[in-house]
Amino acid sequence: MEHTSLLERILRGIALTLVVIFFMFPIVWILMMSFQTNETILRIPPQLVFKPTLANYTALITGKLTTAAGTLDIAFMRNLWNSVFLSVTSVAVALLLGVPAAYAFARHKFRGSEDIAFTLLSFRFAPALLVLLPLTLYFQKLGLANTYIGLIWVYQLICLPLILWIVRGYFEDIPADIEYAYRIAGHSWFATFRKIALPLAGPGIAAAGLLAFIFAWNNFVFALVLASADKQPVTVGALAFITSSGIQYGQISAAIVLSITPTLALALYAQRYLVEGLSLGAVKG
Repeated sequence: MEHTSLLERILRGIALTLVVIFFMFPIVWILMMSFQTNETILRIPPQLVFKPTLANYTALITGKLTTAAGTLDIAFMRNLWNSVFLSVTSVAVALLLGVPAAYAFARHKFRGSEDIAFTLLSFRFAPALLVLLPLTLYFQKLGLANTYIGLIWVYQLICLPLILWIVRGYFEDIPADIEYAYRIAGHSWFATFRKIALPLAGPGIAAAGLLAFIFAWNNFVFALVLASADKQPVTVGALAFITSSGIQYGQISAAIVLSITPTLALALYAQRYLVEGLSLGAVKG
C-alpha cells in the first residue's frame, strides 16, 4: 500500500486549491459584479468590500433599464424564456430523431451507412457563417424566417449530429446477444429497442441530451441573423446592455448569472447520469 508523507499531502492540497481558485475566480467575480453598480465596478483599484444592490436584477426582471440617457425597455425575461423553449424543444426533437437513427446505424450495417453518418456529422463541423446566407434565403422563401419553427429546425444542425454520434457509440457497446435473446422470445424489434436498448443506453442518452442542450443554449449566430428581438435567446438579448451611454456591466453580470443558472441546475441534477454516460464504454473488452 502506497503511503504519502504529510508534506506531499499539503503540497497536493495547495495545488488543488490553486486550480479551484483559478477556474472559479471568473465565476465568483461575475457574481460579485452582479451586485454592484457601474460606478463601483469601474473604480480603480477594484473594491472587494462594497454595498450590494439588487438594482441589476430588478432591472432585468421588470424590463426597465435605467441609464444616463434615460430609461430603456429591455426584454431579458422574454429572451430567457426563448432560450428555455428553443433549447428544450430542439433537444427533444433531436432525441426523437437521433436516438432511433443512432440505433439503426449501430445495429444495421448497410452500404453507405458510414458515409451517411459521417455526412450528418460534417454538419457539426461546418462553421455557422458558411450556411447562414443560404439558410436565410431559403427561410424567407419558405416563410420560416423569424419563427420558432425555423429556429428549432436550424438548431438541429447543432443537436442532431451530436446526439447521433454519441448515442451510436453507446448502442454499439451494448452486447447484441442480449437483444437477440429477447427477439427469440417472440418480441418485435421495436419492443426490443424500447425495453432493452433504450434502458441500457439511458445514461448515455441523458449525457448526450445534456451536452446538446448546452450547445443549443449557447448558440448565438443563428438566432442573431434568423430571428427578431422577440424570438431571440439570452445570448443575443445581452446586446441590449450595450447602450449609447455606455456598457452596463452590472446588468450584463446579472444577466450572465441568470442565464447560466438553468444549465447549471440541469447539470447538477443530471450529474450522475452525465458521469455514468460519459464513462460508459470507456473500457473495452
